[in-house]
Amino acid sequence: MNPTTDQTLQYIALAIFVLALAHTFAAKQFERLSHRFPKHAGLFHLLGEVEVVFGFWAMALVLTMAILQGGQQALSYAESRNYTEPLFVFVVMVVAASRPVLRSVVWLVDSIARLAPLPTPLVSAWLGLAAVPVMGSLITEPAAMTIAALMLAPQVFRPTVPEWLKYLGLGVLFVNVSIGGTLTSYAAPPVLMVASTWQWDSAFMFSNFGWKAVAAVLINATVATFMLRKHLQAPPTEGSTAEAAVPVPVVLVHLTLLAGVVLLAHHPVAFLGLFLMFLGFTQAYERHQSPLILKEALLVAFFLAGLVVLGGLQAWWLQPIVSSLQPLALFFGALGLTAITDNAALTYLGSLIAGISDQSKYMLVAGAVAGGGLTVIANAPNPAGVALLKRGFEDESIGAGGLLLGALGPTALAAAALLLL
Repeated sequence: MNPTTDQTLQYIALAIFVLALAHTFAAKQFERLSHRFPKHAGLFHLLGEVEVVFGFWAMALVLTMAILQGGQQALSYAESRNYTEPLFVFVVMVVAASRPVLRSVVWLVDSIARLAPLPTPLVSAWLGLAAVPVMGSLITEPAAMTIAALMLAPQVFRPTVPEWLKYLGLGVLFVNVSIGGTLTSYAAPPVLMVASTWQWDSAFMFSNFGWKAVAAVLINATVATFMLRKHLQAPPTEGSTAEAAVPVPVVLVHLTLLAGVVLLAHHPVAFLGLFLMFLGFTQAYERHQSPLILKEALLVAFFLAGLVVLGGLQAWWLQPIVSSLQPLALFFGALGLTAITDNAALTYLGSLIAGISDQSKYMLVAGAVAGGGLTVIANAPNPAGVALLKRGFEDESIGAGGLLLGALGPTALAAAALLLL
């Protein structure tokens, strides 16, 4: 292969990556254009779907590679990427959002909320922003994001709530999910990328990251809930919950399948097999199901797969930056870089650096998880949250600028907790 062609491709890949980032920030403007120009509304709406952005530009990259290096080389590159994470997020979103699983979590949260000496809507929202993200350390971050988003959507992310407050709530949710998965060594994608290489087990994660993350999650959730207190809508009444009651055996089957998917998260053949069983079971007991969120989950998987393809050609400029920074600079560098690249990709590049110090290891991962709420691409579960919550925002789309502003405060708190405690 020609070295000059390789270098040209690297520059083109970086240019396409930058275009994809710019497209992400402009997505809301395309949605507005769809209203102004109804004749081309379909095209503008497609371009305004954040979940489509990286998949679209990944296809452009593969096409460019085919022109420069040949179709076989382009296909070989696309097939060499690891798509386990996009597949897992697709499966876990659909299973976690099923009525038996969601109703069980909502019932548990509501039961706890009614026992608290505070208004039920207040406690319920707080639990959705605090307890569920931390639960992500057990059921994985994508599952926690799915459940939290569906729980909070009718309560917080409604058209009648002021936009700036919804963006604050969204920023808190994204940041809390990103750091809330650090209590164990398998739930957060950026931790998973280094846990085996650096021999970080769950005991190490909890003692070095977990308790600090919990402190930040609790404060973030409390501040957001206090700000939202006048706009919170009561959770479903007993009557409506009873109408949708699901038999215990059906709930147990769903929870068992969800547990199996989580345990086999790194084995796509196995969790896809469980997913097929899940689809068959939902058909057999259709009367106890709500429509599965297949479209939303597929769009999120497409987004993440596009990020995998585009990100695979960014190591040439990212890794030198990561390897050249001192520990404190590495923390803030990772915090900033996470906003423009997936935090798991960032920590993976760090795991390839020979002789990296223990302090630098901590700083890299801490910065990566702290910045996981800044943008939709910063953390793998974020596209799931966007897909499930965007209908509650103006123009039914979530602006990248609004998310960035909403996440700045929670991110600063998370960074302070991980850096100073």
